[in-house]
Amino acid sequence: MRDAVAALRPDLLERVSELVGEDPFARVDDGTQFAQPAIFCASLAGLEAAGVEFDAVAGHSLGELTALVAAGALEEEDGLALVVERGRLMQRAGRMSGTGGMLAVLGGADGEAAGLARAPEVVVANDNAPGQVVLSGDARVLEEVAAQAREQGLRAMALGVAGAFHSPFMQPAADAFADAVAVTAFRAPRCPVYSCVTAAPLDDPRRRLVQGLTAPVRWRETLLALHAAGFDRYVESGPGKVLTRLVGRTLDGVEAVTVDALGGARV
Repeated sequence: MRDAVAALRPDLLERVSELVGEDPFARVDDGTQFAQPAIFCASLAGLEAAGVEFDAVAGHSLGELTALVAAGALEEEDGLALVVERGRLMQRAGRMSGTGGMLAVLGGADGEAAGLARAPEVVVANDNAPGQVVLSGDARVLEEVAAQAREQGLRAMALGVAGAFHSPFMQPAADAFADAVAVTAFRAPRCPVYSCVTAAPLDDPRRRLVQGLTAPVRWRETLLALHAAGFDRYVESGPGKVLTRLVGRTLDGVEAVTVDALGGARV
């Protein structure tokens, strides 16, 4: 990720290092404080490399801020500042709770994995695709849920994260993040920005960005909404190809590619 940002946007690499206090790419495995700014910068660099033209944008969790910048609804500098603050607050909230974790549950019929949730201790954090749900909450309860999932023939894997993201455990982070969002300027986007909080075009960016810290990521529903609106070509701008695979698992008869695979073509 760092090489791409350094080559395409050295100014962005310099600025994010100033805001974080050090090069975040050197510490992406040390928590959201570093990983989120690094991914955000890599996603913006990816968009620039491909030069893609788009008719709608959507972002998975953190990616909503990238989507807002890409759509012209948020200045890049403001988006970067929010990402740095978001990552810092989420890492702090995870450290303060001390008992939060996340569990990926794979396989099963529609709704089976979600049925394992035990609110408020364990909730659905990510509905990523058919047969791919992530639960979030108290780590001790998640161990019990994992055992139950395996008894039902599902795969259950604890994720190496430092907190129960997209759950009530993140409420302290959401409360503090609301202050930063409240003083940030937003404009009307030049194309629809689909929210993974509502699985619909974004109606209130300030409200939805704050809700996104505690609400589930409704990515499967967001993809279905995009498809229903007529979109059948999808380009993933961030590093890797996780979202490209999720499109393939969720939608039939569509094209999904990464920026790297696109090779700079315009779509």
